Amino acid sequence: MAMLLKGADAAKALTEKLHEEAEALKARGVEPCLAILRVGAREDDLSYERGALKRCEKVGISVRQVVLPEDVGQQELLDNIRSLNEDESVHGVLMFRPLPKHLDDEAARAALDPKKDMDGITDGSLAAVYAGTNGGYPPCTAAACAALLKHYNIPIKGKRVVVIGRSLVIGKPVSMLLLAEHATVTICHSRSENLPTICREADILVVAAGKAGMVGAESVRAGQVVLDVGIHVGADGNLCGDTRFAEVEPVVEAITPVPGGVGAVTTAILASHVIEAAKRS
Repeated sequence: MAMLLKGADAAKALTEKLHEEAEALKARGVEPCLAILRVGAREDDLSYERGALKRCEKVGISVRQVVLPEDVGQQELLDNIRSLNEDESVHGVLMFRPLPKHLDDEAARAALDPKKDMDGITDGSLAAVYAGTNGGYPPCTAAACAALLKHYNIPIKGKRVVVIGRSLVIGKPVSMLLLAEHATVTICHSRSENLPTICREADILVVAAGKAGMVGAESVRAGQVVLDVGIHVGADGNLCGDTRFAEVEPVVEAITPVPGGVGAVTTAILASHVIEAAKRS
């Protein structure tokens, strides 16, 4: 039976550390503040927002919610983004996407200051991740993968990592983050040939393909660590990941459950980005 890499444990430890850092900042007269910019009321946005609010409360981060109607105009959206950029009391901004189709997503992302971009949605933030500089912050879910491995003391340096997925949200940034930890990283995707064979060569397998049940017993071996980043509603109505858990779990050494794995760490990473932005300010 594999060890379950539960995100709640990692999130709790990080939250306690961040609370101490938030108190130290307040003692210096700095009140860490996150602005949440939401257009409309998509249920997945609302769910994440509730989680972010709870996490920020535990850490000691104040939150300013900016809620715009779903039919908001482009200029009003950009005006709100620029206002948050210029507000020195706001250290970070979480802007929910995707935006309604009538809005220009690229223009909205370009308007956000990378130094306040808490979830790695701007080109500037992503460039900083690839360059290894402090100009922005990585996407929270990608950073949560690295944080989870570190919490459970799973060695990264020198290990062979295979990442299935090449999105800018998870696949590419998590590859860069693990490369920065001196792993040897291979990026695969749905069109990669001999994918099961490549996966079995990995010490750490990150599955972020966005396809339910894509990876099964044919792609894993004993001794591996599997991070399943997928989240889907299965045919039975229950949440599931990108792996066929019942097949994979008996084979590998450790695996993240879905739900309760990587996703549970993302709001703690968001809070860590806000604290870091407040320090840099």
